[in-house]
Amino acid sequence: MAADQTPGIQKCFRRAINSPQVFEAALLVEDMGGGFSYSEGYGGKDADSPMVTASVTKLFTTACILILREQGRLSLEEGLPAYFNPRLLRNLHTYKGKEYSYELTIYDLLYQTSGLPDAYMEGGHSLRRSVIEQDADIDFERMLALVKALKPHFAPQAGNRAYYADINFDLLGKIIEMVTNMPLEQAYREFIFEPLGLQHTYLPIAEDEFVPGIYYKSALLHRPQTIISSRASGGCISTARELMAFLKAFFGGKLFNNNIFSDVSQYRNMQLSMRPMRYGCGHMQIPLGGLATAFQGRGELLGHCGSTGSFAFYHPSKQLLFVGDVNQMANPALPVRLAIQLAISIK
Repeated sequence: MAADQTPGIQKCFRRAINSPQVFEAALLVEDMGGGFSYSEGYGGKDADSPMVTASVTKLFTTACILILREQGRLSLEEGLPAYFNPRLLRNLHTYKGKEYSYELTIYDLLYQTSGLPDAYMEGGHSLRRSVIEQDADIDFERMLALVKALKPHFAPQAGNRAYYADINFDLLGKIIEMVTNMPLEQAYREFIFEPLGLQHTYLPIAEDEFVPGIYYKSALLHRPQTIISSRASGGCISTARELMAFLKAFFGGKLFNNNIFSDVSQYRNMQLSMRPMRYGCGHMQIPLGGLATAFQGRGELLGHCGSTGSFAFYHPSKQLLFVGDVNQMANPALPVRLAIQLAISIK
């Protein structure tokens, strides 16, 4: 990549930080081969500052599932009754009078095709609203209860549809623990952090571990209990630099065989509030000004963003990766907009 692309990257980042909603931010742009690297920070934050990865954590969970699949220790076609007590699953998914709880598969969770509702955003008093008001320990049992109190959106794998919901990855996290017989934080370490040499990336399990603050509008919120209890769907702490190393390994086939990403038909439209993003095998796809193309094609970003402003995206046609954080809960579109603008700015 030519160095003369740097001004365009700078312009995109500085436009983003000029938003009155952004108080601190970090950006790291690199090519897959390591020949180009650009970083910039704002508000005291840089590529080595700790950040709440929020839903970018789902990429770590996806990596563990795909590693276990490759090892022959699980299959994406396995049903949830192979892992969970029937009483725990009962009434998890009842749609139009039919119980689908026992038909759900690992595939449904990983590809967000279960149709399960998202307790984080839905309901009379959503978890998102609760988190803004106060810190809270939202453990697995509470999340299940909240999901069961809501209505599913469709039957599993109904048409070309996906519905983004944290509960899918909460369940995947529990499956990882059962298959490996180790807590999730240990599985992350053994399968990802240690092989990649990530020393500043961790899944916190106690409040004495550092959890960065999160901005909501102009208020800096401290929500350690919420982050700790988010686990497989959103609990990881990392830095832009270490997320970059992980993202290269994730899409570069260093952790598992990435041929599973080659099927373009895997991507499905999500709920309207998430458009234009689509969902595939444990990651998001953002078409860039046209129809989605194959993994090695053009016109798309692949990766994930988080509700706190985190993002980690790969631009296959340019072999570029964009990682960073704008740390703002009030506007989840900010990191997506920045990633799209960065991709479009590259000639």
